[in-house]
Amino acid sequence: MKLILQALVFVVLAGCATQPQPPRTVNLIVFPGGFNWPVWVAQEKGLFAKNGIDVKITPTPNSVFQLTNLIGGKFDIAMTAIDNLVAYREGQGEEPVPGPDLIAFMGGDNGFLRLVSIPEVKGYSELKGKTVSVDARTTGYAFVLFEMLEKGGLALDKDYTVVRAGGVLQRFQALMKKEHAATLLLSPFEVPAQAAGFHKLGDATAVLGAYQGLVGGARKSWADANRDAVVGYIRAFSQAVDWLYDPANKAEALAILRKNLPNVDEKGAEASYRILLSPAEGFQKKARIDLEGVRTVLRLRSKYAQPQKTLTDPARYYDDSFYREALR
Repeated sequence: MKLILQALVFVVLAGCATQPQPPRTVNLIVFPGGFNWPVWVAQEKGLFAKNGIDVKITPTPNSVFQLTNLIGGKFDIAMTAIDNLVAYREGQGEEPVPGPDLIAFMGGDNGFLRLVSIPEVKGYSELKGKTVSVDARTTGYAFVLFEMLEKGGLALDKDYTVVRAGGVLQRFQALMKKEHAATLLLSPFEVPAQAAGFHKLGDATAVLGAYQGLVGGARKSWADANRDAVVGYIRAFSQAVDWLYDPANKAEALAILRKNLPNVDEKGAEASYRILLSPAEGFQKKARIDLEGVRTVLRLRSKYAQPQKTLTDPARYYDDSFYREALR
Protein backbone atom coordinates (compact mmCIF):
# COMPACT_ATOMS: atom_id res chain seq x y z
CA MET A 1 0.00 0.00 0.00
CA LYS A 2 2.79 2.39 0.92
CA LEU A 3 4.49 1.78 -2.41
CA ILE A 4 1.20 2.37 -4.25
CA LEU A 5 0.65 5.69 -2.44
CA GLN A 6 4.19 6.77 -3.20
CA ALA A 7 3.67 5.94 -6.86
CA LEU A 8 0.43 7.92 -6.95
CA VAL A 9 2.10 10.93 -5.36
CA PHE A 10 4.92 10.72 -7.89
CA VAL A 11 2.44 10.62 -10.78
CA VAL A 12 0.50 13.61 -9.46
CA LEU A 13 3.67 15.64 -8.88
CA ALA A 14 5.03 14.72 -12.28
CA GLY A 15 1.77 15.80 -13.89
CA CYS A 16 1.85 19.12 -12.05
CA ALA A 17 5.43 19.69 -13.12
CA THR A 18 4.54 19.33 -16.80
CA GLN A 19 1.57 21.69 -16.65
CA PRO A 20 2.37 25.04 -18.31
CA GLN A 21 2.27 27.96 -15.94
CA PRO A 22 -0.45 30.51 -16.73
CA PRO A 23 0.84 33.92 -17.85
CA ARG A 24 1.38 36.39 -15.05
CA THR A 25 -1.14 39.25 -15.19
CA VAL A 26 0.52 42.66 -15.39
CA ASN A 27 -1.59 45.79 -14.99
CA LEU A 28 -0.20 48.47 -17.30
CA ILE A 29 -1.27 52.12 -17.35
CA VAL A 30 -0.50 54.29 -20.39
CA PHE A 31 -1.34 57.64 -21.90
CA PRO A 32 -3.57 57.24 -24.97
CA GLY A 33 -1.82 57.65 -28.31
CA GLY A 34 0.08 56.10 -31.18
CA PHE A 35 3.26 55.91 -29.09
CA ASN A 36 1.68 52.73 -27.63
CA TRP A 37 2.29 51.00 -30.97
CA PRO A 38 4.89 48.56 -29.56
CA VAL A 39 2.47 47.57 -26.78
CA TRP A 40 -0.29 46.89 -29.30
CA VAL A 41 2.09 44.86 -31.49
CA ALA A 42 3.27 42.84 -28.48
CA GLN A 43 -0.36 41.99 -27.73
CA GLU A 44 -1.41 41.32 -31.32
CA LYS A 45 1.62 39.15 -32.16
CA GLY A 46 1.54 37.21 -28.90
CA LEU A 47 4.89 38.55 -27.70
CA PHE A 48 3.66 39.23 -24.17
CA ALA A 49 2.25 35.71 -23.90
CA LYS A 50 5.45 34.26 -25.34
CA ASN A 51 7.33 35.98 -22.52
CA GLY A 52 5.02 34.72 -19.80
CA ILE A 53 2.81 37.74 -19.13
CA ASP A 54 -0.76 38.81 -19.78
CA VAL A 55 -0.85 42.60 -20.01
CA LYS A 56 -4.03 44.46 -19.09
CA ILE A 57 -3.96 48.04 -20.42
CA THR A 58 -5.65 51.02 -18.78
CA PRO A 59 -5.54 54.50 -20.37
CA THR A 60 -4.90 57.35 -17.96
CA PRO A 61 -6.57 60.77 -18.12
CA ASN A 62 -3.53 62.52 -16.66
CA SER A 63 -0.20 62.02 -14.89
CA VAL A 64 -1.63 62.53 -11.39
CA PHE A 65 -4.01 59.59 -11.81
CA GLN A 66 -1.27 57.48 -13.36
CA LEU A 67 1.44 58.12 -10.78
CA THR A 68 -0.69 58.10 -7.63
CA ASN A 69 -2.27 54.80 -8.65
CA LEU A 70 1.10 53.32 -9.63
CA ILE A 71 2.43 54.28 -6.21
CA GLY A 72 -0.73 52.96 -4.56
CA GLY A 73 -0.36 49.54 -6.20
CA LYS A 74 -3.42 49.60 -8.48
CA PHE A 75 -1.08 49.33 -11.46
CA ASP A 76 2.17 47.40 -11.81
CA ILE A 77 3.90 49.13 -14.72
CA ALA A 78 3.48 52.56 -16.26
CA MET A 79 4.62 53.79 -19.61
CA THR A 80 5.25 57.32 -18.46
CA ALA A 81 7.64 60.23 -18.77
CA ILE A 82 10.71 59.56 -16.67
CA ASP A 83 10.23 63.11 -15.40
CA ASN A 84 7.06 61.89 -13.65
CA LEU A 85 8.96 59.14 -11.85
CA VAL A 86 11.67 61.56 -10.75
CA ALA A 87 9.12 64.12 -9.58
CA TYR A 88 7.21 61.79 -7.29
CA ARG A 89 10.39 60.18 -6.06
CA GLU A 90 11.80 63.58 -5.09
CA GLY A 91 8.61 64.87 -3.45
CA GLN A 92 7.98 67.33 -6.31
CA GLY A 93 4.85 65.73 -7.74
CA GLU A 94 1.60 67.52 -8.49
CA GLU A 95 0.06 65.65 -5.57
CA PRO A 96 1.86 65.24 -2.20
CA VAL A 97 2.10 61.45 -2.60
CA PRO A 98 5.62 60.09 -2.03
CA GLY A 99 7.01 57.48 -4.40
CA PRO A 100 10.44 56.86 -2.90
CA ASP A 101 11.11 53.60 -4.76
CA LEU A 102 9.91 54.52 -8.26
CA ILE A 103 12.35 53.44 -10.96
CA ALA A 104 12.65 53.28 -14.72
CA PHE A 105 13.71 49.88 -16.04
CA MET A 106 13.77 50.49 -19.83
CA GLY A 107 13.55 53.24 -22.41
CA GLY A 108 10.76 53.94 -24.86
CA ASP A 109 11.16 57.13 -26.84
CA ASN A 110 12.43 60.69 -26.80
CA GLY A 111 8.97 62.06 -26.11
CA PHE A 112 7.99 62.90 -29.70
CA LEU A 113 7.24 66.37 -28.32
CA ARG A 114 5.89 69.00 -30.71
CA LEU A 115 4.81 72.51 -29.76
CA VAL A 116 1.55 73.11 -31.65
CA SER A 117 -0.48 76.32 -31.77
CA ILE A 118 -3.87 77.45 -33.01
CA PRO A 119 -4.08 78.71 -36.63
CA GLU A 120 -4.01 82.34 -35.48
CA VAL A 121 -0.60 81.88 -33.82
CA LYS A 122 2.23 81.37 -36.29
CA GLY A 123 5.27 81.98 -34.07
CA TYR A 124 6.54 82.09 -30.51
CA SER A 125 6.17 85.85 -30.20
CA GLU A 126 2.46 85.61 -30.98
CA LEU A 127 1.92 83.56 -27.82
CA LYS A 128 2.61 86.63 -25.68
CA GLY A 129 -0.41 87.36 -23.51
CA LYS A 130 -2.04 84.05 -24.37
CA THR A 131 -2.71 80.77 -22.54
CA VAL A 132 -0.80 77.50 -22.99
CA SER A 133 -1.81 74.15 -21.52
CA VAL A 134 0.03 71.39 -19.69
CA ASP A 135 -0.85 68.07 -18.09
CA ALA A 136 0.47 69.03 -14.68
CA ARG A 137 2.41 72.14 -13.79
CA THR A 138 5.15 70.29 -11.88
CA THR A 139 5.59 67.03 -13.82
CA GLY A 140 5.55 65.49 -17.25
CA TYR A 141 6.56 67.71 -20.11
CA ALA A 142 5.62 71.09 -18.62
CA PHE A 143 9.26 72.00 -18.08
CA VAL A 144 10.04 71.20 -21.71
CA LEU A 145 7.33 73.65 -22.74
CA PHE A 146 8.62 76.33 -20.37
CA GLU A 147 12.17 75.94 -21.68
CA MET A 148 11.10 76.04 -25.32
CA LEU A 149 9.09 79.20 -24.71
CA GLU A 150 11.98 80.80 -22.80
CA LYS A 151 14.33 80.11 -25.69
CA GLY A 152 11.65 81.63 -27.90
CA GLY A 153 11.81 84.84 -25.89
CA LEU A 154 8.85 84.36 -23.53
CA ALA A 155 9.14 84.54 -19.73
CA LEU A 156 7.21 82.08 -17.57
CA ASP A 157 4.26 83.62 -15.70
CA LYS A 158 4.98 87.01 -17.24
CA ASP A 159 4.42 86.69 -20.97
CA TYR A 160 1.89 83.85 -20.97
CA THR A 161 -0.52 81.96 -18.70
CA VAL A 162 -0.30 78.25 -17.91
CA VAL A 163 -3.38 76.07 -17.31
CA ARG A 164 -3.76 72.36 -16.58
CA ALA A 165 -5.72 70.50 -19.22
CA GLY A 166 -4.97 66.80 -18.64
CA GLY A 167 -3.07 64.20 -20.66
CA VAL A 168 -2.13 64.53 -24.31
CA LEU A 169 -5.53 63.38 -25.61
CA GLN A 170 -7.34 65.91 -23.44
CA ARG A 171 -4.89 68.67 -24.44
CA PHE A 172 -5.28 67.83 -28.11
CA GLN A 173 -9.07 67.99 -27.84
CA ALA A 174 -8.90 71.31 -25.98
CA LEU A 175 -6.46 72.74 -28.53
CA MET A 176 -8.69 71.72 -31.44
CA LYS A 177 -11.51 73.65 -29.74
CA LYS A 178 -9.12 76.61 -29.41
CA GLU A 179 -9.55 76.63 -25.63
CA HIS A 180 -5.82 77.36 -25.38
CA ALA A 181 -3.38 78.97 -27.78
CA ALA A 182 -0.74 76.22 -27.72
CA THR A 183 0.38 73.01 -26.07
CA LEU A 184 2.95 70.25 -26.38
CA LEU A 185 1.55 67.33 -28.33
CA LEU A 186 3.07 63.86 -28.64
CA SER A 187 3.29 62.39 -32.11
CA PRO A 188 1.24 61.60 -34.03
CA PHE A 189 -1.30 64.05 -32.53
CA GLU A 190 0.30 66.91 -34.45
CA VAL A 191 -0.59 65.24 -37.76
CA PRO A 192 -4.38 65.83 -37.65
CA ALA A 193 -3.78 69.19 -35.99
CA GLN A 194 -1.61 70.40 -38.85
CA ALA A 195 -4.08 69.00 -41.36
CA ALA A 196 -6.71 71.24 -39.71
CA GLY A 197 -4.56 74.35 -40.11
CA PHE A 198 -2.81 74.39 -36.73
CA HIS A 199 0.91 75.17 -36.65
CA LYS A 200 3.88 73.16 -35.40
CA LEU A 201 6.15 75.78 -33.85
CA GLY A 202 8.98 73.45 -32.87
CA ASP A 203 10.28 70.03 -31.90
CA ALA A 204 11.64 69.61 -28.37
CA THR A 205 14.78 67.74 -29.36
CA ALA A 206 15.67 70.41 -31.91
CA VAL A 207 15.58 72.98 -29.11
CA LEU A 208 16.86 70.96 -26.13
CA GLY A 209 19.00 68.23 -27.67
CA ALA A 210 18.90 64.72 -26.20
CA TYR A 211 15.77 64.10 -24.13
CA GLN A 212 14.35 60.94 -22.55
CA GLY A 213 10.58 60.79 -22.85
CA LEU A 214 8.54 57.68 -22.10
CA VAL A 215 10.05 54.84 -20.10
CA GLY A 216 8.81 51.68 -18.50
CA GLY A 217 8.49 52.42 -14.80
CA ALA A 218 7.45 50.61 -11.63
CA ARG A 219 7.87 50.52 -7.89
CA LYS A 220 11.19 48.82 -7.22
CA SER A 221 9.62 46.73 -4.47
CA TRP A 222 7.13 45.30 -6.98
CA ALA A 223 9.74 44.91 -9.71
CA ASP A 224 12.12 43.02 -7.42
CA ALA A 225 9.31 40.70 -6.31
CA ASN A 226 8.18 40.15 -9.91
CA ARG A 227 11.48 40.16 -11.77
CA ASP A 228 10.38 37.59 -14.34
CA ALA A 229 7.39 39.74 -15.28
CA VAL A 230 9.53 42.87 -15.70
CA VAL A 231 12.12 41.00 -17.74
CA GLY A 232 9.34 39.48 -19.87
CA TYR A 233 7.82 42.91 -20.46
CA ILE A 234 11.16 44.38 -21.59
CA ARG A 235 11.78 41.45 -23.94
CA ALA A 236 8.30 41.63 -25.47
CA PHE A 237 8.45 45.41 -25.91
CA SER A 238 11.93 45.22 -27.47
CA GLN A 239 10.82 42.45 -29.82
CA ALA A 240 7.79 44.53 -30.82
CA VAL A 241 10.00 47.52 -31.65
CA ASP A 242 12.27 45.26 -33.75
CA TRP A 243 9.19 43.94 -35.55
CA LEU A 244 7.91 47.47 -36.25
CA TYR A 245 11.23 48.57 -37.73
CA ASP A 246 11.21 45.65 -40.20
CA PRO A 247 9.91 47.10 -43.51
CA ALA A 248 8.42 43.72 -44.38
CA ASN A 249 5.87 44.23 -41.59
CA LYS A 250 4.73 47.70 -42.64
CA ALA A 251 1.27 46.77 -43.96
CA GLU A 252 0.41 44.72 -40.89
CA ALA A 253 1.89 47.36 -38.59
CA LEU A 254 -0.34 50.04 -40.13
CA ALA A 255 -3.35 47.76 -39.75
CA ILE A 256 -2.57 47.31 -36.04
CA LEU A 257 -2.20 51.06 -35.61
CA ARG A 258 -5.52 51.83 -37.27
CA LYS A 259 -7.25 49.05 -35.35
CA ASN A 260 -6.27 50.77 -32.12
CA LEU A 261 -6.74 54.31 -33.46
CA PRO A 262 -9.84 53.96 -35.65
CA ASN A 263 -10.09 57.72 -36.22
CA VAL A 264 -6.71 57.79 -37.96
CA ASP A 265 -7.09 57.66 -41.73
CA GLU A 266 -4.66 56.06 -44.18
CA LYS A 267 -2.73 59.29 -44.71
CA GLY A 268 -2.42 59.84 -40.96
CA ALA A 269 -1.24 56.28 -40.44
CA GLU A 270 1.48 56.73 -43.08
CA ALA A 271 2.61 59.94 -41.40
CA SER A 272 2.70 58.16 -38.04
CA TYR A 273 4.87 55.44 -39.56
CA ARG A 274 7.39 57.99 -40.83
CA ILE A 275 7.52 59.85 -37.50
CA LEU A 276 7.38 57.07 -34.92
CA LEU A 277 9.70 54.78 -36.88
CA SER A 278 12.18 57.40 -37.98
CA PRO A 279 15.67 55.82 -37.89
CA ALA A 280 17.05 58.77 -35.91
CA GLU A 281 14.07 60.02 -33.89
CA GLY A 282 11.73 57.03 -33.61
CA PHE A 283 11.16 54.45 -30.89
CA GLN A 284 14.36 53.64 -29.01
CA LYS A 285 15.67 50.40 -30.46
CA LYS A 286 16.02 47.51 -28.04
CA ALA A 287 14.15 49.73 -25.53
CA ARG A 288 17.51 51.27 -24.65
CA ILE A 289 17.29 54.29 -22.37
CA ASP A 290 19.15 57.48 -23.34
CA LEU A 291 21.09 58.50 -20.23
CA GLU A 292 22.15 61.79 -21.82
CA GLY A 293 18.47 62.45 -22.38
CA VAL A 294 17.81 61.68 -18.72
CA ARG A 295 20.43 64.29 -17.78
CA THR A 296 18.43 66.85 -19.78
CA VAL A 297 15.32 65.87 -17.81
CA LEU A 298 17.22 66.35 -14.54
CA ARG A 299 18.64 69.68 -15.67
CA LEU A 300 15.17 71.04 -16.43
CA ARG A 301 13.78 69.66 -13.18
CA SER A 302 16.64 71.29 -11.26
CA LYS A 303 15.75 74.60 -12.91
CA TYR A 304 11.95 74.62 -12.63
CA ALA A 305 10.79 72.17 -9.94
CA GLN A 306 9.75 73.01 -6.39
CA PRO A 307 11.02 72.47 -3.80
CA GLN A 308 14.22 73.15 -5.69
CA LYS A 309 16.80 70.39 -5.78
CA THR A 310 19.92 69.90 -7.85
CA LEU A 311 19.55 66.56 -9.63
CA THR A 312 22.42 65.19 -11.70
CA ASP A 313 22.66 61.39 -11.45
CA PRO A 314 20.55 59.37 -13.96
CA ALA A 315 21.54 56.09 -12.27
CA ARG A 316 19.53 57.08 -9.19
CA TYR A 317 16.30 56.67 -11.15
CA TYR A 318 17.20 53.82 -13.51
CA ASP A 319 17.75 50.23 -12.42
CA ASP A 320 19.50 48.57 -15.35
CA SER A 321 19.60 45.09 -13.80
CA PHE A 322 16.25 44.16 -15.34
CA TYR A 323 17.28 45.41 -18.76
CA ARG A 324 20.64 43.60 -18.69
CA GLU A 325 18.89 40.35 -17.77
CA ALA A 326 16.26 40.81 -20.48
CA LEU A 327 18.70 41.40 -23.32
CA ARG A 328 21.53 39.08 -22.39
